[in-house]
Amino acid sequence: MLKKKVKRAFALTQDLVEYLEESSLKLKLSGLPSNTIGEQLWCMIGARESYLQAIKHNGWVNFSCSLKDTTSKKDVVNAILTSSKDVLDYIQEAVLNETQEEFLHELLEHEVMHHGQLIRFMYGNKLGFPKSWSDRYTV
Repeated sequence: MLKKKVKRAFALTQDLVEYLEESSLKLKLSGLPSNTIGEQLWCMIGARESYLQAIKHNGWVNFSCSLKDTTSKKDVVNAILTSSKDVLDYIQEAVLNETQEEFLHELLEHEVMHHGQLIRFMYGNKLGFPKSWSDRYTV
């Protein structure tokens, strides 16, 4: 069940990234302390990459993110696709112990928490939502 939920959360993130215009990656929440939509996605990609290392090593290694340009839709899409594939390929075949399952659960929590934040960004910038987000989150 946990693996299924991770896969669904990753698919939702991919749908949103593909829905966004490149210019949207630079948007912030007006009048509030805020990073950009691209920087939100950077954090999600970095968490995927870092939690995967933690799962593989059965312990936290460090946080790092391969995405360098948070304003390039091509780069963001590629990093979303690669990080998703890397995590899903690994967990499909792996028999996870309790520590590894906990890291995977924390990754899922992190991904979904960012979904909530991104909903605020989308509303705050009047961007709309892809159908999958409307279906899942009733936005």
